[in-house]
Amino acid sequence: MADTTLMTPEDIRTQHKENPKTRERDLAQKLGISEAEIIAAYCGQGATRIDAHPDNIMGIAQQLGEVMALTRNESCVNEKVGVYENYRSGPHASMVLADDIDLRIFPAHWKHAFLFEKRTDESMRRSIQVFDAAGDAVHKIFLRDPASHAVWENARDTGASEDQSQTIATTPRVPTEAPKAEPEKLDILRKEWTRMTDTHQFMRLTSKLKMNRLGAYRIVGAPFVRPLAIEAVNQALEAAVAQEIEIMVFTGNRGCIQIHSGPIKTLRPMGPWQNVMDPRFNMHLRADHIAEVWAVEKPTQRGPAISLEAFDADGGNIFQIFGVGKPDNNHRPAWDDVVNGLPGLKQAETV
Repeated sequence: MADTTLMTPEDIRTQHKENPKTRERDLAQKLGISEAEIIAAYCGQGATRIDAHPDNIMGIAQQLGEVMALTRNESCVNEKVGVYENYRSGPHASMVLADDIDLRIFPAHWKHAFLFEKRTDESMRRSIQVFDAAGDAVHKIFLRDPASHAVWENARDTGASEDQSQTIATTPRVPTEAPKAEPEKLDILRKEWTRMTDTHQFMRLTSKLKMNRLGAYRIVGAPFVRPLAIEAVNQALEAAVAQEIEIMVFTGNRGCIQIHSGPIKTLRPMGPWQNVMDPRFNMHLRADHIAEVWAVEKPTQRGPAISLEAFDADGGNIFQIFGVGKPDNNHRPAWDDVVNGLPGLKQAETV
């Protein structure tokens, strides 16, 4: 491992060039620095720092035509091919509501952004990369259409920040919030749960009761939640493929949640990874990171919304999966049957 105590931008670039096949995120972990520090080291040499606010990033993205959007956490990567459109700005939460690219954006965590170009064996790869205060990736956009290169270059030439230094100030990573429950408020939790009319009300409910998602799941019990065996995740994905069930896969971090809506067709496990490898949607899931799996039922105006949700050992949410439910395309009942048939956690294994 390199000595990272006083790594200069030149040191970082040297390490990067000596590990050309290593992804920036993995190299950053190896070097003990943040991914944003690697990109910043290339300012003036392939990277250009720009305003990280979602309004600016989405203003560029909506001109790029078809791209690949990537959002991830430590355990799951969600990659979608599509077009950015129908962006809706908000001070606390923004959205992209396109057919393929569907995002929930939390601007407070969009702290650093770069236009980045990197030569691969095949071509020059251009992207927009956004990072949080700790230098962890929040969202990335990779160009696919050569016709969009002029837009990217114009953004580089006209939108560059005044600060193009090759170093970046980061703050310590905020640890995952541990499961938080208030058992003395269990009756209120159950009562208010039954009154929900929309899944989005759940976070307001848990916040009001000073709980969080996993903490509430651990105490609320049936008929609201059911702990599942870890292997239930693979079984659910395999059933979705076999039965051609359209699902909604939510993958995210503090700054962005990306949603795939539609079928999945090709599963390719590889070592600890379970991969969805479809032409316009890829998911890469570290199955060995899954510590808890829950089947969750929340009432809505259109009937129960049943989800499969996975968490890591720290209590962080890895993903949520729902059945697609739209007036002209309701796959909820088929998905509900899959989830209801998944193996539960044996009594001795319950949390």
